[in-house]
Amino acid sequence: MQSKHEGIVLSILILGTLMSALDTTIVLLALPSMTEGLHSNLGETIWVILIYLLVIAVTTMQFGRLGDLFGRSKAFNLGFAVFTIGSALCGFAHANSFLVGYRAIQAIGGALMQATTGAIIADVFEVGRRGKAYGYIAMGWNIGAMLGIVLGGAVTTFLGWRFIFFINIPIGIVALLLGMKYLKDNPKVNARIDIEGMLLLGSALSFLSYGAVDFASSGLSRFNILLMFAGAIAVLAFLFWESRSSSPALDLHAFKNRVLSASIFASFFQSLGFLSVTFLIIMYLQGIRGLDPFTASLLLTPGYIISSFISPYMGRLSDRFGARGIATFGIGFMCLSILMYMGLTVSSDYSVIILASIITGIGGAMFWPANSSAVMSNAQHEHYGSISGLLRLMTGIGTLGSFVITITAATVAISRDTAFSVFIGTSSLIGGVSEAFLSGIRAALLTCLVILVIAGILSLARGKEDRLSR
Repeated sequence: MQSKHEGIVLSILILGTLMSALDTTIVLLALPSMTEGLHSNLGETIWVILIYLLVIAVTTMQFGRLGDLFGRSKAFNLGFAVFTIGSALCGFAHANSFLVGYRAIQAIGGALMQATTGAIIADVFEVGRRGKAYGYIAMGWNIGAMLGIVLGGAVTTFLGWRFIFFINIPIGIVALLLGMKYLKDNPKVNARIDIEGMLLLGSALSFLSYGAVDFASSGLSRFNILLMFAGAIAVLAFLFWESRSSSPALDLHAFKNRVLSASIFASFFQSLGFLSVTFLIIMYLQGIRGLDPFTASLLLTPGYIISSFISPYMGRLSDRFGARGIATFGIGFMCLSILMYMGLTVSSDYSVIILASIITGIGGAMFWPANSSAVMSNAQHEHYGSISGLLRLMTGIGTLGSFVITITAATVAISRDTAFSVFIGTSSLIGGVSEAFLSGIRAALLTCLVILVIAGILSLARGKEDRLSR
């Protein structure tokens, strides 16, 4: 489906991506103010972040499938509406429990947008031009994450934490009106909803995700072991059901395509390793170097800026030469930045952080657009929504896993309460404790390096493709 309003459509999708990314990072800097304003404690307030990640991880693939069945643009616009309503509710929340619940609503809106964005691009743009479009989506994500860092500190300081949610309302209303006018729906897929498959997958992800988060928050226990075991059983039940369903929520036959399957799993391992690094370095800057969250995050913004500028160009290159080389070199750049971070000491010059963040930004700009385009260019049209949702699902699970890796590494040397305090910038470490904490960070970075090497191997194994000839 081609559109004569491609530029406007892409702008709407970028705006949705930007808002979703902004609300992932902006909350981190406002957590101390939220804790104080809502008379809560750190263990409860941290769920303002976790519930957002959890809901997106659990719902994205199901929402992508719903977009296939009922219209991807309808699902995207509904996502904008729900996200905007959820933002307003968050701003008016009078207790932490309500804020966490409203963040779940906001996350449902974000998941609807994220699950359908890739599919809408595949609908609107020809195969040989999708990489550039995905590059602009990556640019929107980087700008949103960067604005979240900058605005989070400024808005919280001068207006109060509630306005980090209120700023979404006028943007959401304008974007929704534009989306209703310019986004046109794909032809509907003639198939029934696989309710059983969706319930099994939702249950599996809920058990696994909640179990992993509970492990990071409270340590290993019989409760989270049972949750993760139940999740594993539900995954097996889901795969068994899907292999026999006449209208599966996830077409397992799609994984016979080597480019698609390798690209999706490369995305998972890249997300798991890459986001862990970001969390770990922020904890290093706040816990060991004593920087506040705003200053610590600013040291990483050069990478976001570089990535924003070059992502569309890298996406255009992937259109011409395929994803394999560009995405794999991108993983290589990320591995190089981890090696630089592993050399940090308690007194390293901050220029090392800035340079490593720039290298990371280059790597991300090479990987994200190329990999996303490879996935969608090798998916069947009738499954665009579910495959786009699956790609976001794997990224969401990776994000949750990153949090688990980070907190687990931190608690080798310090208590969980202290780790959470360091994570949000309300505590720093001194003396021998900081040295022990740094050793834990290095061990976690080594783990991230291994994970990214796996992502690189998968990226290389996808095979060569020339998208312009398809």
